[in-house]
Amino acid sequence: MEKKIITSSSEDVGVSRRDFFKVASAYGMSSTIMAATALGSFTLPQLAQASEANAKKRFKKPAKHTLTFGASGFNENNLLIERAGCLDFLKDIEDRTDGEIRVEFIGDNQICGQLNCVKKTQQGIIQMFTASTQNSAGGAPYLNVLDYAYMFPSRASQYHFLYHPDSQKLLRDPLRKRHGLEFLFSHCELRGLQMGLGWKDKPLITSIEELKGTKNRVTGTQLGRIAMQLLELNPVPIAWSETLDGLKQGLIDGAETWAGAVAYANMSPVVSQSVDLRFFCGTEATMMDAKQFDSFSGELQDAVLESAYFTQVKIQAAQEAALVNTVGATNPQLPGTLFAEHGVRVASLSDAERAKAEKICAPEFNPEPWAKWRDRLDKWSGGLDTYGSIHKIAREIPKDTLAENVEPRRWWKNA
Repeated sequence: MEKKIITSSSEDVGVSRRDFFKVASAYGMSSTIMAATALGSFTLPQLAQASEANAKKRFKKPAKHTLTFGASGFNENNLLIERAGCLDFLKDIEDRTDGEIRVEFIGDNQICGQLNCVKKTQQGIIQMFTASTQNSAGGAPYLNVLDYAYMFPSRASQYHFLYHPDSQKLLRDPLRKRHGLEFLFSHCELRGLQMGLGWKDKPLITSIEELKGTKNRVTGTQLGRIAMQLLELNPVPIAWSETLDGLKQGLIDGAETWAGAVAYANMSPVVSQSVDLRFFCGTEATMMDAKQFDSFSGELQDAVLESAYFTQVKIQAAQEAALVNTVGATNPQLPGTLFAEHGVRVASLSDAERAKAEKICAPEFNPEPWAKWRDRLDKWSGGLDTYGSIHKIAREIPKDTLAENVEPRRWWKNA
């Protein structure tokens, strides 16, 4: 099996998985992945040479802190599809600290997966991880605070909140206090329904009525289930690793996730329609063991925050470009995108249809089903109105603001 690298080069060079791991065993996985990412396309000797150079640079002096980074199912290839920022952070923090912090990246579900990366970080098995906040909510229930239905009207509003100083008291501080996690950065999309091949020959979905009664995979988020139940989408808990087979075999009609996740996880061949419902958060976030963060000197803590900020800014621009140029989550689609190649049609629901869904399931219009969780999250936050506060922040910017135009801010300052 060849390791295919997405690249802007017209030359398609393959290196076998076996050879890739031979190089990694000699020079380290992080050094090899960084080399592969920088080269784009390469021969085996080129990969080995670049990996050796990386290793010499990274190991020129002993590190004060070595972190194991469990990146669930991510690798240097699919991080060019969904721009979660893992490798950008790795490289920047090592450069910024001149090697005092070294990060060993372990992806491809080799050390942890979407559902248990959070638990392994809390247990101290790994020191940082990337996974969706929705899947991580099983081990860190406060992450449900991001998942109130229709709290965020756009990807721009999500980025605006993550940069906002009040994200410290509404998200980061309670997460640290209750679950021992330092929230660093996240990609931002909004979840819709990704319909399987049973919808391939059906007309493009244009209304939420067409979705009622379908059976759909749900993540670990408890609040996401509430929204799906109110919309009569029959949530079925299925592990992310089993979702592809579930769609392929027709065990479910669709899956609640986002377009970039379909593309990076190679689900495009078994998805026929990507319904842009935007009904709650899709955030592939990177977090660190708070005890590990606290063990750093003040200077290194500042470096981690600056690297997280740098990575958040890079994600903001790169992910918006990837949705258009790589994923194909647009109407019309660019040729050569993954959705175009696999015939995934984007069902861009009208504002009126999404407003109809919002009236059915959002706490603003239907508060009772959310009351218990809202009270729980408010208490965990220290008595804040979590939904009302985040809802207000998400609407501080104009509704038509493009995500790439949101002003970056260092959220830990003036908090």
